[in-house]
Amino acid sequence: SVKAEDKDRTAPFHLDLWFYFTLQNWVLDFGRPIAMLVFPIQWFPLNKPSVGDYFHMTYNIITPFLLLKLIERSPRTLPRSIVYVSIITFIMGASIHLVGDSVNHRLLFSGYQHHLSVRENPIIKNLKPETLIDSFELLYYYDEYLGHCMWYIPFFLILFMYFSGCFTTCKAESHMPGPALLLVVPSGLYYWYLVTEGQIFILFIFTFFAMLALVLHQKRRRLFLDSNGLFLLYSFALTLSLVALWVAWLWNDPVLRKKYPGVIYVPEPWAFYTLHVSSQQ
Repeated sequence: SVKAEDKDRTAPFHLDLWFYFTLQNWVLDFGRPIAMLVFPIQWFPLNKPSVGDYFHMTYNIITPFLLLKLIERSPRTLPRSIVYVSIITFIMGASIHLVGDSVNHRLLFSGYQHHLSVRENPIIKNLKPETLIDSFELLYYYDEYLGHCMWYIPFFLILFMYFSGCFTTCKAESHMPGPALLLVVPSGLYYWYLVTEGQIFILFIFTFFAMLALVLHQKRRRLFLDSNGLFLLYSFALTLSLVALWVAWLWNDPVLRKKYPGVIYVPEPWAFYTLHVSSQQ
């Protein structure tokens, strides 16, 4: 419920928070697997944390802090209990993913191929005893399923809760400043990576449609999105367009089709990399 004093409150565009948020997403999340490939392996032995792991640890600290700062600036008073539980779950899920992703990326140096399933990988299927394969599948489950669910569900829930407070009664305030328009492209491009690599298209599209439904509902009440709400909506709209182009481009790829056989076909960028880029090198 919205308190009476919240109805007429509006917030200016949070250029500082959105800039830091986009920057750390690109550097600490998207940049960590790249850093693992760029830095010499001699600097970070395979039995020690890699540079990507340190990026991930930093991300797990900075991102919940920025999310809390974003919630603090919401014009609407949001339920604190849900916010706290979401942040705690987010940190736990991202930490689970840190461990699983760290081991899985080290397997690349041993010949592991991301475009194949665990049991189809040459370095895995010949392991003895065969129960070791179950252990690697468990690791993959923690990395790609449980970790992602506990990471991304509260992440998008917090963004949606913040978005629900980004409405104003003044239509003149429903516009985006120039810096916000410049940030939409890197923000939308990062969410494309998040949706495809994290395999969370269903969660993303559900959140996006919920945002659209909320906009239509509030429009009947003569409420309009402020600059922060427009920034999130436009970023997600750009993400959806990029995902559609990505899927259309790889629609007829037979190997990736086999790796992602479900009704919703959204290949991972790193699976594409190991199949079409690193294998040719």
